[in-house]
Parts: sequence; structure tokens; C-alpha cells
Amino acid sequence: MVSTDRFLAFAAMSLLVIVIPGPSVLFVIGRALAHGRRTAMATVLGNVIGSYALVVAVALGIGALVERSVTIFLAVKLAGAAYLVFLGVQAFRHRKDMRASAMAAPAGPARGDLRTVGDGFVVGITNPKGVVFFAAVLPQFVDHSAGHLPVQMLLLGLVPIAIGLVTDTLWGLGAAAARTWFARSERRLSAVGGAGGCAMIGLGVTVAVTGRAD
Repeated sequence: MVSTDRFLAFAAMSLLVIVIPGPSVLFVIGRALAHGRRTAMATVLGNVIGSYALVVAVALGIGALVERSVTIFLAVKLAGAAYLVFLGVQAFRHRKDMRASAMAAPAGPARGDLRTVGDGFVVGITNPKGVVFFAAVLPQFVDHSAGHLPVQMLLLGLVPIAIGLVTDTLWGLGAAAARTWFARSERRLSAVGGAGGCAMIGLGVTVAVTGRAD
């Protein structure tokens, strides 16, 4: 249904956009530094689910409405920014609770993982970069003569999701590995936890003040 040339062209476009770190990547890095590999991977999962929710919204015509409406776009952007700042403040407040011994502790309950996935979902679905990309770029690669436009968008949308899953995972694992080194000192671990919190706060502020590329 989707021609090979359109599929490859969209894959190339997606790769170019994704390799430039945006809110999702920086959020994953911040979570990895503040909480470690398990949280980073759960965040990546939530991120890709939230991002694909944007694809579904575009396929159903909702994404285009968000992208065209300054008011709705601003509301989505500020909601995501506020949530990033909230999570960053929480990480910074609890930085001194981090202990090197906790690195070897058993994993937390499933509810904690689900909550982390939810955090990633909120950031993914409110990511202004994702909203603009899927609403403005994705529809340009569908073949109107082939029909079934929503299905084409849903299939094409899997491309950047797969690329993002791989790259975000690599970013998260790399940041978590650096955190493991810091864990040799409780003072350094507390410092890197605070740094992760500050990174998320800074990211939230950046998202809030960044304008649309109209």
C-alpha cells in the first residue's frame, strides 16, 4: 500500500530529525542519570507509545488540528513543559536519597514501572517536536491515489517509532552506564541525580519558551 520509494524517503527524513536530540532524548538521559537503567528503559517504552499515539491522532485528523491551532498547540506544549519541570523538581529534591547500595537492590514493584512508563508517555505525546513532525511531515509521504490514507499513516508512523526506540535506548543505556561509574561514590551519585533533575527542569523551561517554526 505504501510504495518503497516513499517508505525509504520517509525513513531518511525521520532519521535526520531523530538524530538531532530533542525533548524525548534529553528526558531519557535525565531519567537515566537520576534513576538508572531500569527507569530509563521504562521511560523509552512510554516515550515511543506516546509518540505513536501522535501518529494515531494524525491519522484520525486530530494532529492536523493541533498543529494548525496556535492555542491548542500552546496548551499541549505548556502541559508537557510543566510536567518535565515537575519531574525534574522531584528528582532534584530526592537526590540525597540516592545511595550506591541501592544500585544492587531488587527492582521495585510493577506499579513503579507502570508509573514510569506513564511519565514517558506524557512527555512523548506532548513533545512539540513530535507534534510538528507527525502533523506537518508525515501526511506529505502518503499516496493519495492508493487510498486508505489513515492506514498508510499508521504504517509509515512505525518507521520513526522504530528508529526512536533504538536511538533512545542507546542514549539511555549510555547515560545509565555513566551513572554506574558515579555510583562508586555516594556523593557523586547524589550529584548526578541532582544533575539529572536540573537537566529535566532546564528541558521543561526550554520547551516552554521555544516557539513554533511557522
